[in-house]
Amino acid sequence: MMTQKELLKLAKKYHVSHSGLSNIELIRKLQQSEGNFDCYARAVDGVCDQSECLWRDGCLTESAGCH
Repeated sequence: MMTQKELLKLAKKYHVSHSGLSNIELIRKLQQSEGNFDCYARAVDGVCDQSECLWRDGCLTESAGCH
């Protein structure tokens, strides 16, 4: 999982407003800005077909805690 500082650096790079967003919401906005699905922390039963996703490991961990 990226640190808050790293997330904010990416948000600045992609011109994504982060005000009032949780880390999960921010990551989803970053996914969209990269042209990807905004599916972070939504994997069901540990299944994710986005093997090249920058966020994959954190996503699967977050998803396991949400279900």
